[in-house]
Amino acid sequence: MDQTPKFELPAPRFAKGHFQLIAGLGGRFTQENADRIPQLWEQFVPEIPNIPCKIGEETYGVCCNPDGHGGFEYIAGVAISKLDDLPECYRWIELQEQDYAVFEHRGSLANLSQTFQAIWNDWLPQSAYEAADAPEFERYSADFNPNTRAGLLEIWLPVKPRV
Repeated sequence: MDQTPKFELPAPRFAKGHFQLIAGLGGRFTQENADRIPQLWEQFVPEIPNIPCKIGEETYGVCCNPDGHGGFEYIAGVAISKLDDLPECYRWIELQEQDYAVFEHRGSLANLSQTFQAIWNDWLPQSAYEAADAPEFERYSADFNPNTRAGLLEIWLPVKPRV
């Protein structure tokens, strides 16, 4: 008999996301190579001070531009106030105003995939919502430290009422 404890997903809060510009380093991924996303973050963190027009101290991991075959773009970035001075080496995306279910991830980043699986496979199918056609993103608080796991990590899932 399996004695493995069931993964406990904290209940989400619901929030209205506002318009934001996010800029940083990006790449295309699939579920098969998503384990390379931490390497993108390792490249990005030293770049943070170089990004012009940065707003706030939070960082964002944005999943966007799905290709319909399991591929998606991931941008490790920060919020910026304008695109005018952004060097071409950086990718950017506009996050439009959108309703979100916001989940807190607790524990190690190594377990982040468990939180995503619980959201998509357990919570979403049983909820009164469906995923909206908009970017999903991770929001890391200004004091988030991946080594000590201190600070807050939230997953913002775009949702709309199920019809």
